[in-house]
Amino acid sequence: MSHGTPSPSSPPAEDPPAGADELVLGIESSCDETAAAIVRGGRHVLSSVVDSQIAEHAPYGGVVPEVAGRAHLRRILPCIDGALSEAGVDLDDLSAIAVTCRPGLIGSLLVGLSAAKALAFVRGLPLVGVHHIEAHSYAATMELDQPPYPCLALIVSGGHTALYRADSALQLTPLASTLDDAAGEAFDKVGYLLGLAYPGGPSVSALAVSGNPTAIRFPRYRPKNGEVGFSFSGLKTSVLYHLRGGDALAATPAPEDIPDRADVAASFEAAVVDSLVTNTITCARREGLEQVLVAGGVACNRRLREEMSRAGESAGIRIHFPSPAYCTDNAVMIAGLGWEMLRAGQLADWTLDASPR
Repeated sequence: MSHGTPSPSSPPAEDPPAGADELVLGIESSCDETAAAIVRGGRHVLSSVVDSQIAEHAPYGGVVPEVAGRAHLRRILPCIDGALSEAGVDLDDLSAIAVTCRPGLIGSLLVGLSAAKALAFVRGLPLVGVHHIEAHSYAATMELDQPPYPCLALIVSGGHTALYRADSALQLTPLASTLDDAAGEAFDKVGYLLGLAYPGGPSVSALAVSGNPTAIRFPRYRPKNGEVGFSFSGLKTSVLYHLRGGDALAATPAPEDIPDRADVAASFEAAVVDSLVTNTITCARREGLEQVLVAGGVACNRRLREEMSRAGESAGIRIHFPSPAYCTDNAVMIAGLGWEMLRAGQLADWTLDASPR
């Protein structure tokens, strides 16, 4: 299409939003991924570098905070350098630095926050402290043509499972959360019981493809009085008792001695997805919301995407999932939401601290 003068019949060109050319460096280190990204105008991704620690934590079957913190120390500056290089920019081109400050592992958060503060101070750049969960919600909007607000946001990951009412990118109201384990945490623990590779989510899902999701009727948590909420501890325990043949005091069998591993994986996955879908659609209806954002690492799950989309279509509710790369922890979402906060004047000072909650 020509970029010359529009003809009289052409619609007037829309002015770009204020700050559309502003570049934000995002830094993420809340758990076991060290990440940095450069985003222009809150939406246009110029670079994204994610350095995973899966190999370090795999022998333990879960994230070890001390190991995570030390790995972030080694990787934070190479990730930032990589993001700048990939984007073809340097620190002088930035308008702000956004960094995850909560929630997460305190030692891991402090690594990213310290790096962000140092760079912002030396370069005289605005500093923005970003809430990790709110950033996940924002990630699900970055690939949409139009803002979906007001909408419902389901954040489902290894550390979080919660529902929020999102009236704007910067206005999220918590509605419901898990009473115990997060969904991703339950996947990891069941994956460990089944002798699968860490992280458990992708491993359980891969095994579930060859299993029967209706073979075992694992329990689903159902809140009383029409409320919404999540609980996965009882489901995890039910899987354990099934593997022990119904005897709570029996030894847990070795993975190679479990005859119905694929059925267990498929039935467990079906129970988790059923709980997530049922509560999310119920909550959207209760709030009178016609759009739902689903984000976080578990949003990569194939069955969740299929079942949530099917339920949304039946209920007349539009379901939005981000690309898988923006579901797991990344710095693109931090830079994107950081830009929104920058435009709103929500800046941090040098007293900004990390918080695990």
